Amino acid sequence: MDGMNYAPVFSGTAAKVVGPGEFRFSVIGLDHGHVFAMTNGLLEAGAEIVGVYDDDRKKAEAFTERYPGVRLMEREEILSDNSIQLVVSAIRPDRRAGLGMEVMERGKHYFCDKPGMLRRKELEEVREACRRTGKKYMVYFGERVHVEGAVYAERLIKEGRIGRVVAINIMAPHRLNAPTRPEWFFDPERNGGILVDIGSHQYEQLLSYTGSKKAEVRYSAKGNKNTKDHPEFEDFGEAVIETDSGASCFVRVDWFTPDGLGAWGDGRVFIIGTEGTIEIRKYINVAESRTGDHVYIVDREGERHEEVTGKTGFPFFGEFILDCINGTDTAMDEEHVLESMRLAIEADEKAEKTGGR
Repeated sequence: MDGMNYAPVFSGTAAKVVGPGEFRFSVIGLDHGHVFAMTNGLLEAGAEIVGVYDDDRKKAEAFTERYPGVRLMEREEILSDNSIQLVVSAIRPDRRAGLGMEVMERGKHYFCDKPGMLRRKELEEVREACRRTGKKYMVYFGERVHVEGAVYAERLIKEGRIGRVVAINIMAPHRLNAPTRPEWFFDPERNGGILVDIGSHQYEQLLSYTGSKKAEVRYSAKGNKNTKDHPEFEDFGEAVIETDSGASCFVRVDWFTPDGLGAWGDGRVFIIGTEGTIEIRKYINVAESRTGDHVYIVDREGERHEEVTGKTGFPFFGEFILDCINGTDTAMDEEHVLESMRLAIEADEKAEKTGGR
């Protein structure tokens, strides 16, 4: 019911790409619940978790209870351990880029929650750090890589089932649950605005589903329509993006999920191709089913509806592990990650203000 703690576990048998001890990671920073999703995905693919550190020791202790056998470690101890290949982090967003660059300079790959950075300066610094160190700076775009309906839709597109993608509409509402949020969450300087935070997922999906390398923000708007207790907070945003392949995308993000919805958000993606359409109902099928991963396909053969939970798994995590080991870019290459975040930052910078009454 709360997207902050969305942490899927594959209901089938996940393929392990490495054996015991072949790929070891530790966690630094537990400010966002997506760290559990990231950890689950890596463990399912065969990675071994070594230790955890957070400035708040109680958070770290709770993490070790959730994942028995994980050691409480000091930050420097993790960075100094040459047997640890990857650092995972859900540290506060304004601290993510700095930590990531330090991790890479210490000879490790880095996997952080979205948004991976908040400002253009950080984006360029990360780009240079990747080139200098040869290490990976990966961002967790869970709304594509950790949703089986989204994984299945991408498979259909790559198979050519709907032709060339020409337009995408993405609706990404989230439940606010304001009393459970930390104070920094409402501060765009520390958490990023809505077009950076939730928005980053959506631009990454656009690039993936269209196979595009670059895109431009044609229009964006953001504002506070109803969160009166936090006037600087942005609870609504929208953007229009056009890719270098000529595809267009409308994105709407908001914090207005009704209390009565049986999921934390009614996330939907509608993909228009030259020979068909795909709709993904990610987390719920309103008034029909409390399950997610509903995919609706219309093509030359007809119309069909598939519920794909347990059928695709989450291949991103195994691909990413092998990319770290082999120096490949199967899961996602550096430019894809950075272009997704560049679009997020640009959409935020260009956004018109839209307010409440």
